[in-house]
Amino acid sequence: MDLFAPDVTPTTPADRAVVAALPKVVLHDHLDGGLRPATLVELAAECGYTGLPSTTPDLLAEKIARAADSGSLDDYLKCFAHTTAVMQTRAALARVAREAVEDLAADNVVYAELRFAPGLHTGGGLDCEQVVEAVAEGIRRGEDTAAAAGRSITARIIVCGMRQDTAGTARAAELVAQMMRGHRPGGPANGYVAGFDLAGPEEGFPPAGHSAALAGLADQLIPVTIHAGEAAGIDSVAGAVKAGALRLGHAVALDGDFTADDTGIVPGPVACWIRDRNIALEMCPSSNLHTGAVADIADHPLSLYDEMGFTVTVNTDNRLVSSTTMTDEMMVLVDSAGYGLENLAQLTVNAINAAFVPAPLKNTIRDRLIIPAWQEAIDRAGTPPADSDPAGGTKPTATGGSTRLEPAGLKGIDPFLLEEMGITPRDLGWETQSDPGPGQRPDPA
Repeated sequence: MDLFAPDVTPTTPADRAVVAALPKVVLHDHLDGGLRPATLVELAAECGYTGLPSTTPDLLAEKIARAADSGSLDDYLKCFAHTTAVMQTRAALARVAREAVEDLAADNVVYAELRFAPGLHTGGGLDCEQVVEAVAEGIRRGEDTAAAAGRSITARIIVCGMRQDTAGTARAAELVAQMMRGHRPGGPANGYVAGFDLAGPEEGFPPAGHSAALAGLADQLIPVTIHAGEAAGIDSVAGAVKAGALRLGHAVALDGDFTADDTGIVPGPVACWIRDRNIALEMCPSSNLHTGAVADIADHPLSLYDEMGFTVTVNTDNRLVSSTTMTDEMMVLVDSAGYGLENLAQLTVNAINAAFVPAPLKNTIRDRLIIPAWQEAIDRAGTPPADSDPAGGTKPTATGGSTRLEPAGLKGIDPFLLEEMGITPRDLGWETQSDPGPGQRPDPA
């Protein structure tokens, strides 16, 4: 049962000031995509990097965001040439990590997983282990600074391997196993590395190409998330699941495994596997718009997947590059999909339940920090949720079943998205007096 009954209509309206003050969780946040503009300028000056499009922080942020909003993942990723260029020393890495934690805490994020590929930060002479240790030290300082300011945040590291670099991915996976399984006792990163991510270009670089590295992580019981369905289709998603992913980065293309009949939208075998095993979807609406994964924010499938019972989470992806925060991403859902406080609360609970940390820590963060604050906000707004189940967090669904979506349940889902999936009003069992015009939602009989 869902904790906050997101399918109850109407949900409690979500005011931005209220959302900003509530505790949040981010699972998908790239460290090298979230620098402060002023820090980027200062670090570039220190290391002699002259490639920035501007040395005025505000103008730099504007130019990076404009370049990223290209509709192309390749163009989007070009922005990272600037950030990785200045993140090549222990001091720079520690500073960026500390400031990331401080900025997330200021947005009332209470749990964060920051990800990066160590191999992209060895140009200054550091090895991958030293890179991870520097980031861990920065995270520790950020947590301490936030605590001194009265803000509670727990942050962890997800180490990335790059799909196009088989040898580098193998080394990164081995390092994660060593750091997480006690082979580096007492090291600076001890306790901060939480899992592994396979990132980089999907097309031409399937997870199967890293089977040895992923099998080694599975043998050591290391949790893995894999970027999939961002710039490739359902086959990429299926490959990630078969490779053992416990979470999926983006997964926008999951609807490639949907069909429709007179009972509604029917998830296929890959989608059912993901849904029924609560494999969390790390969805990033603004980034997905900027990279062209969706053509319009109204087309984003997050609310559809949520309605169908998938374990959905909302994330920033890259705070600098996409000029966003967790509050911003939540308000995107409020504005584009009609989400209320109950819906946002449930996404937050989904995220902490899917975190790559031990259950006692997750339970503490969820039960002491997240649920009481969101519940109080909902109650204060005058619309208490339905009966709750503290052990829940996802919708119970049957393998292979179909999902009946009534018109009311499709509020906030752009009709063009359904059209692109080949789903018509008649497929959904809606009886209408006449066929609707383009972009119009039919009236139920």
